[in-house]
Amino acid sequence: MKKWIVLLLAAGAVYYFMKDTPAVKNVNNAGSTVVAFGDSLTAGYGAPKGEAYPDFLSKKIGREVVNLGLSGETAAHAPSRLAHVLEQNPYMVLIEFGANDYMQGRSMETAVAAVGQIVDAVQQAGAIAVIIDTGGPGMGRYTQAYKEMARQKEAVFVPEILKGIFNKRQYKSDMVHPNGAGYEIVAERVYQEIKPYLK
Repeated sequence: MKKWIVLLLAAGAVYYFMKDTPAVKNVNNAGSTVVAFGDSLTAGYGAPKGEAYPDFLSKKIGREVVNLGLSGETAAHAPSRLAHVLEQNPYMVLIEFGANDYMQGRSMETAVAAVGQIVDAVQQAGAIAVIIDTGGPGMGRYTQAYKEMARQKEAVFVPEILKGIFNKRQYKSDMVHPNGAGYEIVAERVYQEIKPYLK
């Protein structure tokens, strides 16, 4: 009888701690790297070398984060670089696109579809896909679309990385991009969402 009580208590504890953790595909896969795939916000535009958000994130997780950010890239163009991403044997890919599409007045539907294509390719390769939402003025529809995509595709979702940064000069290098202090905040936000899925 005591054995059954212990098992029930253990099962209850597991449920308590996991009930608020969304289902995510490919947890504890065989990949070896964390790859940051994005535009200038991933590349670290506006900050000194070594102060992009993937640099700060690398220090938090104690392992290299391969930075494949490319300034100016749109979501619509990003799938053309997928082969290089998957060559890294990724365990997890941090996908951050959409801001350039929005600022250039490009189709949101095309941008979101491209991000969905990237998520599918990453998951089919066996890695965890993480959808990073820029947030910021006017991008609420992107936030909702990415959140729903993450739920449907069982990807990790990081909401509004520029919230509270975009309108504060002390965290900005120009009208759009964070400085080193801003990228450090972005890294912490990404870290908090991916932490349960790191191995």
